[in-house]
Amino acid sequence: MAIQYETQGRTALIRIDNPPVNGLGHSTRDGIVTGLRRALEDSGIDAIVLTGGNGFFSAGADITEFGTPKSTAAPTLNEVIAALDAVGKPVVAAIEGTCLGGGLELALGAHYRVATTASKLGLPEVNLGLVPGAGGTQRLPRALGFATAVDMITTGAPRTAGALAALDGQRLLDRVVDADAVAAAVAFAGEIAAVRPLPRVRDLTATGDPAAAAPQRAGLVKRSRGFLAPVAAFDLVATAVTTPFDEGLATERATFTELVAGDQSAALRHAFFAERAARKIPGIGAEVRPRPVAKVGVLGAGTMGGGIAMNFLNVGIPVTILETAQEALDRGLGVIRRNYQIQVDKGKLAADELDRRMALLTPTLDYADLSDSDLVIEAVFEDMAVKRTVFTTLDEVMKPGAILASNTSSLDLNAIAAVTGRPEDVVGLHFFSPANVMKLLEIVRGDRTADDVLLTAMSLGQRIGKVGVIAGVCDGFIGNRMLNNYRTAAFALLRQGATPAEIDSAIEGFGFAMGPFRVADLAGNDISWAIRKRRYAEHPDVPREEIADSLCELGRFGQKTGAGWYDYNGRDPQPSPVVADLLASYHEKYGTKPQTFEPDEIVARLVLALTDEGARILEEGFAQRASDIDVVYLSGYGFPRHRGGPMWYADRVGLPTVVAALRRYHDGEPGWEPAPLLARLAAEGGSFE
Repeated sequence: MAIQYETQGRTALIRIDNPPVNGLGHSTRDGIVTGLRRALEDSGIDAIVLTGGNGFFSAGADITEFGTPKSTAAPTLNEVIAALDAVGKPVVAAIEGTCLGGGLELALGAHYRVATTASKLGLPEVNLGLVPGAGGTQRLPRALGFATAVDMITTGAPRTAGALAALDGQRLLDRVVDADAVAAAVAFAGEIAAVRPLPRVRDLTATGDPAAAAPQRAGLVKRSRGFLAPVAAFDLVATAVTTPFDEGLATERATFTELVAGDQSAALRHAFFAERAARKIPGIGAEVRPRPVAKVGVLGAGTMGGGIAMNFLNVGIPVTILETAQEALDRGLGVIRRNYQIQVDKGKLAADELDRRMALLTPTLDYADLSDSDLVIEAVFEDMAVKRTVFTTLDEVMKPGAILASNTSSLDLNAIAAVTGRPEDVVGLHFFSPANVMKLLEIVRGDRTADDVLLTAMSLGQRIGKVGVIAGVCDGFIGNRMLNNYRTAAFALLRQGATPAEIDSAIEGFGFAMGPFRVADLAGNDISWAIRKRRYAEHPDVPREEIADSLCELGRFGQKTGAGWYDYNGRDPQPSPVVADLLASYHEKYGTKPQTFEPDEIVARLVLALTDEGARILEEGFAQRASDIDVVYLSGYGFPRHRGGPMWYADRVGLPTVVAALRRYHDGEPGWEPAPLLARLAAEGGSFE
């Protein structure tokens, strides 16, 4: 049963009982209407309380029903809320825990709302490329005013009931209590049972001036970077102020219907489910349990090590951080404290919380102080000899059962594990910089990594707010291996006549936050140069990236040196005459004639290079599923979320089209063919999904 019905005196209690999040699927919607009808027909019932359970009023629509007959089967959520509008007895929504999306729209359809202070209320549909579709854009501004509703709906960020209750003029919440919203709602229902007429949010007048918010809308257009839903949501909230309710409701429904059928929402829903799927590790049974992690060690207090440490401090896990010199250790601790102080200054962190987190951090210069950690993560220089020396020492000092993790971004984890007597305890935890901000965590599975170690890494990643993806051991794992192909495509465009600014502009127009050359300057061109030199040594026949190497030989390492692919005044990139001369010299040396490229072709060359390498990684077994590859690029490499990721995007383009384009761009290049899996799927009419 998705709905539980009971009576408390002269009040009917309708409880949504659809675990895990009380989603408003068809059976739930039908159950609510049936419960309302039952309460209306009972002369012994004066009022109705509608609530949820297990920490959820309702987290909204069941998106697994999107595109299926159940999504439009009667009663729809709009019809459920219309039934609430028409009911002749007062309905009180008792909100305890999470009340999001359709759940909040349902609560807005009640006559009254009682909530616990800590309950979270929000309309996050924009995160799925949608707008609220059951009156949220029309009722919320009537309950909270234009400005608050615009902020909540266009960002999708929830707010606590306590914070909303403190707003001047709010008409959303009638009573806020510290605990037991149901008991408070039943008591409140008794107080208002005879009150008539019954208040409806739809009958309120929305306050605010959308015309005065024109600059806010313009800023939203810029920040949205091609996302349709936030701007559409803004316009719908404005409609609530300027048009009658039913007209606004019809406009909202038409907008929702258009968006739900579009590619952007499909891409964002794919991303949502892909992140869920990435948590599942095939072949590991339910009997395998993660190891407990109560204390963490981090080797290296630099930018990466400090950022890694902050992730654990943020969730209350003590960290011992090791450096080889006191000066480096003091510098690292100072950076961590400054990062927290910035949050305090912005009002995002309480000052006493800063002190609490710093108190969890123990600095040391002695490996022995790491010995009682349950997990130790090295974040030292990306050099195999250095890594192997570190792991030899860790093997000697760490307690039995401790997990030994490497933050390597490309090195052979099996070779690192081989210097220990416990390779089953070794795993890769590849954080992305800045590690305290970036969501992606590549969890690298060595040949002998134990199942419980892998499971521990995945569950711990979730605990610290990361999106974990399992990768196999190959050069660069998933993300950086594909990035190498992406950069190779960008360098090929340079050799053929495109400029860094043209390439960056095209891919940024597609939705990337930064193009490959701006990213390289930000990360430091010397980093990728070191990787190239290692690969040149390991594979003497590999082609040299002559232009990029020449840039580094000039000492142009990017923003940190004030010059890279661009010249810099602060962080503002400007086209560089030095780079223009470098490109001209290359063309003169090889007698090549610079070509011109349309932005669409630049985008296709770069994005399809990712798809092609992703297909190789998938076929070789270094990724578990195509959607995992999408998650890596959406969470760690700036691939525009509303494009779904390189594998999903290729499916949308059509794999035969992708293969034809790749062959055209490579134009008979010796020894080159599209990835076998990609070519096979294209020939068979298959897809990566």
